[in-house]
Amino acid sequence: MAETRDLLILGGGLVGMTLALAAARRGFTSHVVDRADPADVTADGFDGRATAISTASWNLFRNIGLADTLEPHGCPIDSIAVSDQMKPGRIDFQPEPHEDSLGRMFANRTLRVTLFDAARAEENIAWHAPAEIVDRQRDEFGASAALADGTVLKGHLMVAAEGRGSPTREEEGLNLAKWDYSHRAIIVGLDHEKPHENVAWEIFYPDGPFALLPVLDGPNGQHRSALVWTVDEADAEGILKLSDRAFLAEVYDRMDRMFGTIGLNSKRSSYPLSFQHTSRLTGDRLALVGDAAHGMHPIAGQGFNLGLRDVGALVEVLSEGRRLGLDPGDAQMLKKYEEWRALDALMVMSATDGLTRLFGVPGKLASAVRRLGMGGVQRTGWLKDFFMNEARGVTGERPELLRHRA
Repeated sequence: MAETRDLLILGGGLVGMTLALAAARRGFTSHVVDRADPADVTADGFDGRATAISTASWNLFRNIGLADTLEPHGCPIDSIAVSDQMKPGRIDFQPEPHEDSLGRMFANRTLRVTLFDAARAEENIAWHAPAEIVDRQRDEFGASAALADGTVLKGHLMVAAEGRGSPTREEEGLNLAKWDYSHRAIIVGLDHEKPHENVAWEIFYPDGPFALLPVLDGPNGQHRSALVWTVDEADAEGILKLSDRAFLAEVYDRMDRMFGTIGLNSKRSSYPLSFQHTSRLTGDRLALVGDAAHGMHPIAGQGFNLGLRDVGALVEVLSEGRRLGLDPGDAQMLKKYEEWRALDALMVMSATDGLTRLFGVPGKLASAVRRLGMGGVQRTGWLKDFFMNEARGVTGERPELLRHRA
């Protein structure tokens, strides 16, 4: 029987492990359980995706002591360009001269390696991976998870960080609002002739957004970007089967040739896009974080950042409860976490869902109306700042860990 710890975190991916580390920095102990082998998920070629880290999320990494390790591997996002089919009337978001960048791009592998290395060195984290959970239990005294090898792990609070298909959420029977966008995101790395100048492009087409995200130059100085291309589900298989030459020709046209000659530096991969949001984020001695609680369209790159807001809020609520002498699974503390996160998550998800539908309306008239509105935003300073600050995660009641200093 393993020792009872403060947290029993089910899921040791990016959100789950960040939670374990953030909690550890505040003195909380945890068991982290994940079915994946850490060696597999950090291997070259396992995951070619890159993730945008917002300003608020970068504050969290700084406050838990990971920023110095990550900094050399991230590409700053100095501006964001939003365009409707590369026609006139785009919006350009740029920070004020005294502000930091709008965010940073990191390879998912870099984030995992950094988090895993930090977890191995943290005595407050007991990491069990690869491990298969065969039973989950919660009662008024605590929570437990039985592993396939017979080990039983115990904690005062169970946290589901298992992603969209969370079995813990399903066992709890939480209602889930969900729908399928009937779209698929195609992910690939690009080399290109001209530099991206640290600009992130979000180009909207009727069949979905076409995002070009800046990443660091390659080992031989080649300029690089990460492509996230949303296509209709019916077209996805055909696009994935295109030869490299034909695929690049399609990409070249959609980016309006702005980067010059382009090439591929990774394999193409894809995943289906859907919306899902739980009616509740908590249960008895249970809290949901990240995609287990809310899965969204990648249109604005907010999914992981929304999960880190969950992390910051949960750690702050737990810290406040401890000061009051409360158990980590205290129902009133969990209620506070749910109330704090539910509205913010729903607003962000509703905004991204609305953008997806707005820019998905076909036709010249719809495009003209959108570009007229975008031109208005471009000329209206306060409105432009509002959208930019929302994307950076620096509005509203932020957890202490997501502020500049904690």
